Amino acid sequence: MSKIGKSFQLKGELRAAEDITLEGRIEGHVLCEDFAVVVAPSADVTGDVIARDITVFGKIDGQLVATDIVDVRAEATVTGQIISDRFILNEGASVHGRVEPQHLEAALRVSRYNQKKRDEPRPG
Repeated sequence: MSKIGKSFQLKGELRAAEDITLEGRIEGHVLCEDFAVVVAPSADVTGDVIARDITVFGKIDGQLVATDIVDVRAEATVTGQIISDRFILNEGASVHGRVEPQHLEAALRVSRYNQKKRDEPRPG
């Protein structure tokens, strides 16, 4: 498991091919589709998070897409849409948005399409 420490600040897209723990500030998408993402209490993420499992202890402002589970722990704050087969909202957690498990396949297709477009070489 990799860790992005408390002092780390990233602006852009983060892709991981293993489980990852985020402790710092991330402004951009976090793509970790086949693995787990843990958003630590010190983390502040602004952007979409796509993973197998997403566990939130900190703050996220963006869409969460998980192929298995999203677990929002006590004192965590999520602002945005949550799309996952399973969802756990612990007492003391805050979610401002919608939970839409029925749109998981569509959200994954859109995410893969957008990722493919970002990966294409730009002319000029």
